[in-house]
Amino acid sequence: MIIYNVTVNVEDEIHMDWIGWMKEVHIPEVMDTGFFLEHKIAKVLTTQEDETGHTYAIQYSCNSMDDLEEYQQKCAAKLQDDHTNRYKGKFVAFRTLLEVV
Repeated sequence: MIIYNVTVNVEDEIHMDWIGWMKEVHIPEVMDTGFFLEHKIAKVLTTQEDETGHTYAIQYSCNSMDDLEEYQQKCAAKLQDDHTNRYKGKFVAFRTLLEVV
């Protein structure tokens, strides 16, 4: 099983809007693509000394790298653009791939 992890730090001023939009709009749209089996969203509790805002890890599980690659080719760009257009300049994000062993 593959876990597609997206870690996002959002500014305080958009935090409440962002978490609501993620739960009500973005994550359901990602799940509706049919490539993922489940998802989790978790607040990161450890922070760096100079870190501001709120950091979350959103994890999407899929069966294989083939499924993830197909998602990335067919769906990811539009969904990421929607997020960027809504919160441009108010967040930073990075993605990590994990394999359950």
